[in-house]
Amino acid sequence: MAAIPRKKILERFRKMIADGVPIVGGGAGTGLSAKAEEAGGIDLIIIYNSGRYRMAGRGSAAGLLAYGNANEIVKEMAYEVLPVVKKTPVLAGVNGTDPFVIMPLFLAELKTMGFSGVQNFPTIGLFDGQMRQSFEETGMGFGLEVDMIAEARKLDLLTTPYVFNPDEARAMTKAGADIVVAHMGVTTGGSIGATSAKSLDDCVKEIDAIADAARSVREDVILLCHGGPISMPDDAAYILERCKGLHGFYGASSMERLPAEAAIAKQTADFKAVAIGGQKATAKKRKG
Repeated sequence: MAAIPRKKILERFRKMIADGVPIVGGGAGTGLSAKAEEAGGIDLIIIYNSGRYRMAGRGSAAGLLAYGNANEIVKEMAYEVLPVVKKTPVLAGVNGTDPFVIMPLFLAELKTMGFSGVQNFPTIGLFDGQMRQSFEETGMGFGLEVDMIAEARKLDLLTTPYVFNPDEARAMTKAGADIVVAHMGVTTGGSIGATSAKSLDDCVKEIDAIADAARSVREDVILLCHGGPISMPDDAAYILERCKGLHGFYGASSMERLPAEAAIAKQTADFKAVAIGGQKATAKKRKG
């Protein structure tokens, strides 16, 4: 599928906002995930290295560690996902701090492959404390992700960066971000999700602050929420009802890992409950 023009995507999203329809994006770690998401009516599909890890049974935070070349993994995944997506814009997660990438050339290559836009992932924004300070002091800071978004904007790619605080929201909006995604941390829930997170009410306050900061730069910026305790449709509804001017939700684990875990477990249990010879299956006790 060829890249969908940024102008066309934004025109559709502006109409959705005017009509009160939420914009929903989702991560796809497999071609099957992408096909199912598109069948469900998703508005954006994003592929990045964490999708591969979580659908292999590892936590999404694996995408932040040195288990593989994040930018090359996205290109590999493109051959699985892009051919099966028929009409939905597909975005690439780009590691903007990768010192071995000539960013303008890499972004142009992604556009030629059929990606309609980019997002900053893996992101330094998920690190804090001494580790974050070390990254910033040694030339691998969040500013490089801002620079990547600015380069993508020059190529007329749709830009949907993750931000974690008001300062980052302002920086990304100044760089030309079309959609700012307020990231609330690694998604909770399921067998490999995070177990500690802020509350939904905490998220409302943080998202409002991020939204205000982004709009202080450009009033027409689109805002989505993602992650942390916002893992189910009811959670997203809670946030969207309370955050002023929030336009939708972006899910990753919540869009493919959590549904797959529940559905596969239930299907297996249903098969195990099938009767043999008209007799209800019962567990037999082992001797000894």
